[in-house]
This record gives sequence, structure tokens and C-alpha cells, in this order.
Amino acid sequence: MRASVIGSGAWGTAFAKVLGDAGSDVTMWARREAVATEIRERHGNEGSLPGVRLAESVTGTTDLAEAVDGAELIAIAVPSQTLRGNLADWAGLFPADATIVSLMKGIELGTLKRMSEVIVETAGVAPDRVVVVSGPNLAPEIAAEQPTTTVVACSDEARAKQVQHALATPWFRPYTSDDVIGCELGGACKNVIALAYGMAVALGLGDNTRASLITRGLAETARLGVALGADPLTFAGLAGLGDLVASCSSPLARNRTFGEHLGRGESLEQAQIATRQTAEGVKSCLSIRDLARANGVEMPIVEQVERVCHEGVDPRVAVKLLMTRDMKPE
Repeated sequence: MRASVIGSGAWGTAFAKVLGDAGSDVTMWARREAVATEIRERHGNEGSLPGVRLAESVTGTTDLAEAVDGAELIAIAVPSQTLRGNLADWAGLFPADATIVSLMKGIELGTLKRMSEVIVETAGVAPDRVVVVSGPNLAPEIAAEQPTTTVVACSDEARAKQVQHALATPWFRPYTSDDVIGCELGGACKNVIALAYGMAVALGLGDNTRASLITRGLAETARLGVALGADPLTFAGLAGLGDLVASCSSPLARNRTFGEHLGRGESLEQAQIATRQTAEGVKSCLSIRDLARANGVEMPIVEQVERVCHEGVDPRVAVKLLMTRDMKPE
């Protein structure tokens, strides 16, 4: 398969490695010429994944038209809130029959649309051409070829299986699903819960608290998913619980790490400088909160994360507010 990966961050680079190692010819698009040259000539991307070797079949360019020319699969790995603006410029270059793979985990601010919906609307492609990849996919571990699994979701079963085969390696095992809504919501919501988890770590809270955040965070996510038509069983799988556990428990996860900085009393700006990475949950907590309210779904953890991130509430106050809410059945 001829494939293209748009975006040269850690996840885009790791995904390109998977595709290349599975046998595809891959062209990565990077904004900076120095990054594209390093990928093309040295088959690495030290700025995003130090020490990782990419297959000889992986190359790089800053020319998007060149990157997607003849591509059967186009994977997009850019910050979720920039997707619409970027696609407005890019979509006309995509081959008419290419499969578009979303590697992004977020809900768009304002429109409250999932990333696959933004792709369909902005690129003018049919929903069954869009595939979502989600799961416990920490890029450094994937790049180190540690055994991991993921979910490939698409309304077209044949297309999902095609992408599944294009990604399968001895250390990367994809499963297919037709629940695009559930997989996308699991990926977006776990970023927000991971922020809360990181705050709990910084506050010195123990395993009971951490376990409660994971399980109640999953319950919030599942409630929203069911309201939007997702299969509730999806949230017990890789794209739900699996992704949530990885993002909460691993110091490699950027949202958890960002949350730790907030839990130590740092501002958003200070946390951003310290982490030097995009924590999708910081913006997604706003859109997920609004999406939940629009559908009459209670998401108290998401509400408190939003208050810490955007209203300046002390994380200790947020914990107290969560614990003193009205009692309800589980």
C-alpha cells in the first residue's frame, strides 16, 4: 500500500513506523524542511521520537501534494482544533478514493463535532471512507516495538479490515470495530480524565482516588456515548478502558503530565512551557462539557477539570466539590 502521514509529531511518526514496518511505502509530511530532510535522508525524527529508526520505505517532504500523490491511505495526525482550517487547504489534493485515517482525539470547539465528522464535512468525503484509530497507543512504546493493540473503526467493514492488514506487525495488533462514535468519544474524553488523574497524583492522593477517577471517568464517558448512539460495550474495550488506563497511569501520557503541573498550582501557560506538548484535554474539556450539556448528560469530572483549566479554580477545591455532590446510585 502507498500511504501518507500528515503530521510529524510523536504519534504521526510512530504510525508511519508501523505502516512502514508492515510493508507500506510511506511519505510523511512535515511543516519544517529540517524535519522532512531528517526523515528522508536519515530515516529518523529525533525531535519527536529520539533514537527511533524508520524503515527505508518511509520518506519525508514539506510538499503536501507530493505527500498524498497516489496515496491509498492518508493518516492525519495534527492537533484536533487545527483540523478544520488545515483541511480547507488540503482536501482538494487528496486522491478521490483514498481512505482517510483520523489519528486525532478531540471534540471541535464551537461545532462540538467529532474529528471524523469534521473530515467528512470539510473534505467532502463519504463517512465510510473515514477510519478512526484509537486505543492505548503511547507513541514511544509503539516506536520501541513493545507489544500493543489498537482499534480500527469504520462504518465500512471491508475498509476497516484493509487498514487493519496495513497496520499488522508482530508487535502491533489492530482490532476492527464499526462503532466510530464510541471509539472517538473514548479517545477524546480520556484526555480530560487523564488531566484530572495527573492533578490527583500531584496532590499526593492515593490509589483509591486514582481508581475512582478512572472508573467514574469511564462512567461519564459511557453515559455521553450512549446518549450519542455509541455501543456501551465499546467503553469496556481498548478504545475505552484501555486508552483511559494508559493515559492515566503512564508518565509518558502528555495529558496526565500536564495535569500534574496544574495540580502543583501552575497556570496553563506555565504547564505549557514545562511540557512543550499539546495536551488535547485542555481544550477538549470545554467542548466535551458543552456536548454533554447539550445532550442532558452529567459529567462532573469534566466540569471540574474545565473549571481548573479555564476558571482558575484550585484543584483542591475541585476535589471537594466532586466529593460533596448530591448522592446518587452508581
